[in-house]
Formats: sequence, structure tokens, C-alpha cells
Amino acid sequence: MARILAIFAFVLAAIAADQQTPPRAPDGHPDLQGIWSNATITPLERPSDLAGKQTLTPEEATVYEKQVVDRNNVDNNRKEKTERDVALAYNEVWYDRGTKVVTSRRTSLIVDPADGMIPALTPEAQKRVQETQTWIAEHATDGPEERSLAERCLVWRTAGPPMLPGPYNNNFQILQTRDQVVIFSEMIHDARVIPLGGSPHLASNMRQWIGDSRGHWERDTLVVDTTNFSGKYSLRGSDQNLRLTERFTRVSPDTLLYEFAVDDPTAFTRPWTVQIPVTKSQGPIYEYACHEGNYAMVDILAGARAAEKKTAK
Repeated sequence: MARILAIFAFVLAAIAADQQTPPRAPDGHPDLQGIWSNATITPLERPSDLAGKQTLTPEEATVYEKQVVDRNNVDNNRKEKTERDVALAYNEVWYDRGTKVVTSRRTSLIVDPADGMIPALTPEAQKRVQETQTWIAEHATDGPEERSLAERCLVWRTAGPPMLPGPYNNNFQILQTRDQVVIFSEMIHDARVIPLGGSPHLASNMRQWIGDSRGHWERDTLVVDTTNFSGKYSLRGSDQNLRLTERFTRVSPDTLLYEFAVDDPTAFTRPWTVQIPVTKSQGPIYEYACHEGNYAMVDILAGARAAEKKTAK
């Protein structure tokens, strides 16, 4: 009987170990391929009512999850239905924020600094942000070029890089070969083709909205270094000097630890780091046909022209 129990225990241990061993690609590196979701209700920055509290207990997490899900439900929180329908654009069926905090139960996705907050902007960056806000207030309806990149269906602030949880479309797909990795975001539609093997970045005068990404392996972690951002793209106040370092580690068959570090000395007073455990998703990834029926752009500009004519009269 003891021998049978020992064999049974060995088999269970082998099964458990196999379940925690990430699959590998033909070249020996971890296989990161598949569809993944980073949906979570854990906020990027730590809420003020949780200041000083890095993690929640299991009981606190359960209560917090219910409170946040109820608070986010736009259908439950409409006061004047007609007015709120217009103001909020979507009802709850279109949202897919997730319902759970991250598995670590941290109170912020930011893990460094320890206070879970984005570091202060430099004086130079504060001045730039203020000037940009003033300019937008004066010229926001001059033409479509003055509208945000998101409204123009060009770049979405959560789609990446870096990839952050948003109100919906929190899926991304990874395709992997020996020489390249492709990260396709469900939100907006961008596909990042990331060369591996140490090829140099583009020349410094070549700027792109989502930067220039280059990847390499550090043991079992895929490290992606992105530079050459355009000044038209801003991550919480960043500028064209932003350097983003992303790390992808498959910690189990169904979990990918995604981490990114933000380094922009002309924008932030110190670097900051975010960690998000993402989970395997069945998919599929749906087409995001952003421009189809984009009546808002036309209506915003048409309304501005009508207001100008009324003022002129």
C-alpha cells in the first residue's frame, strides 16, 4: 500500500510540475504565442483611499471587486436615462473591463515607485503639457488633424506600447518565429513587428507614433526595447525621449507576466515600472473597424462650423 501511495504521489507531482512548465518553441525559447487578455479592475495608480496599502487581503479583494464592478456599471448608475445615454455613448453590454483584481492583489499596477503613483512631471514637461492643453482648447475643432490620435483611429493609449487594460478590447495576440515576434492588438488594429537578434534601432531622426521596437531573449524572458517615439504620442506626459522596456515571461501555460519600465528623464522626475499578469484567452480577436460609422468626427467639425457661422451673424 505504501508503495502504491508513493507512486500515486509521484504521478500527481509530475502532473503539477508539467502544468507549471511553459511550452517551448522549436528554437528552445518559451512559446509566447496565443491570444492573451490583460483585463483587470486593478487601477494603474493606487487610489487615494488605499494610500499606503500595497496589497489587499483575500477578503478585502472580494469586497473591492464587487464595489468596483457595481460602480463601473453604467446601466446601474444612470440618473437621467436619455441624457446619460448620450453622454456615455455605450451601455454596459459593450464594456469588458474584467471583474477581478490582479492575482497578486496589489492595489496598483505600478510596482515602482512603492507608493503606486506615476512620478511627478519635470518642470519642462509641466510647461509642455500646459501649452498643449491651451493650444487644444483654442484649436481643437480647426480640422480633423487637431483631433486626438484615438478619435482619428490612429493610436489608442492602452493598445501599446505599453499595453494597458482599458474599457474593452483587452486582447492581444502574439505570433513568434526565431527571428521576429509580432504583437497584434485588438484595440484600434496595430501590429508590432519586432525583430530579434540585436539589430540596431532606426536613426534618431526617424520617429513613429508607437516607436521603434527591438527584441532579444534574456534566458526565458523576451525583452523588448522601444525608442524613437514621436512627440505626437504621449504616455501620461512622456515626450519623444521616452524609452520603454517591456518584459514578457510565461510563468505558466495560462499566465504571462507582462512588465514595462518607463524611462524619460525630460518628462518624469524618475523612472517607473508596471507589472500586469495576463491570462490565456480563447479569443477570437475581432476586427476593430474604427473608421466605420465614425460620425462623431464629422459631427464635431460640422457643429463647430455651424457655431462659427452663428457667431459671425
